[in-house]
Amino acid sequence: MKRAYTDEHAAAGIDAPLPEIETWPNQFPNYEIEIVIPEFTSICPKTGLPDFGRLTLRYVPDKLCLELKSFKMYTLEYRNLGIFYENVVNRLLADVVKATKPVWATLVGEFTPRGGLQSRITARYERPSKPRRGR
Repeated sequence: MKRAYTDEHAAAGIDAPLPEIETWPNQFPNYEIEIVIPEFTSICPKTGLPDFGRLTLRYVPDKLCLELKSFKMYTLEYRNLGIFYENVVNRLLADVVKATKPVWATLVGEFTPRGGLQSRITARYERPSKPRRGR
């Protein structure tokens, strides 16, 4: 019998408690940071099998930068978390944006092929422009 995907599968991991991402005060304007996580792991919420991938975060900091040790501890919590690829990428980017309030950020997740299919998920954030005042 084929097991159907449920709403619980789809929402798995989205609201799971994860460690706080710490930051430190940025000292320079207008530069880009790239952080690569080459051995990312999480769990498929339907099968319970491990998922493997490479995550690449690129962002332009405003007033805050990611503190790397806390970010590493944050990402390690996904090892035992049941969550779909798409939710990993979007949740992680949302948490980075919440912590750092960057000018912009992009997160690309490239996941190990399964059954001859490889998934690449990209999520983007760009800080909304401030409205211009009339003259």
